[in-house]
Amino acid sequence: VLAIVFLVLVVHACILPIYLKQMKSMRKMQALQPKMQHIQNKYKGKKDQASKEAMSREMMKLYQDNDANPMGGCTSMLPMFVQGPVFMCMFYTLSAIPYIARGKFRNGSGLGAFDIATAKQFTSTNVFGVNVAENFTTADIHGKIIIGIFVALMCFCLWLMQYNSMKPNMAQSAANKQTEMMQKMMLWMFPIMYIFSGVAMPFAVLVYWLTNNICNLLRSVWQIHVFPTPGSP
Repeated sequence: VLAIVFLVLVVHACILPIYLKQMKSMRKMQALQPKMQHIQNKYKGKKDQASKEAMSREMMKLYQDNDANPMGGCTSMLPMFVQGPVFMCMFYTLSAIPYIARGKFRNGSGLGAFDIATAKQFTSTNVFGVNVAENFTTADIHGKIIIGIFVALMCFCLWLMQYNSMKPNMAQSAANKQTEMMQKMMLWMFPIMYIFSGVAMPFAVLVYWLTNNICNLLRSVWQIHVFPTPGSP
């Protein structure tokens, strides 16, 4: 279990430089928004090629003078590309361990470092009185309560993280009802999805998931203080 927690910390340490680069680029672009709008208004309604080229030149000069990269925000998906495969491998491995322990996985073969003896040792591990290989449907009453608490904490951490991320943009989104509705849907939809997926996963996966969500939440709080939105108090 400690190895699972350590894995989360290692993954977040790996994606932190990508995240920092992304946030710096996004904040620079947000700070340049008034100047970008000024240039766009300057050439508003002009459809000729010369005006389009002149606007492009002024935009490029603005980016160069302020060392801003308009494509910097495209790196926002990179942390997910790193975390996604790790989570899928973790879920597959932890789901397979009970079958390995019973000798019913690939005709009695193991998976990586998990042979039958190691898998049996792992499946005998309890955390907060819950076996790490059990899920909500197979656990006893005590286990169901602990798993329910973990799922609730996962949902709360995800909701608060998304709220922290969306809060700087809520004033602007209020003017656009469609954007406001989309943000509210994302704010509530993903935590609700966690309830259905969380109860079906082994408790060891929930340990990974909750640790990951706590790290994401702490990062979002840190982002508010270190990378505040331009113009925010």
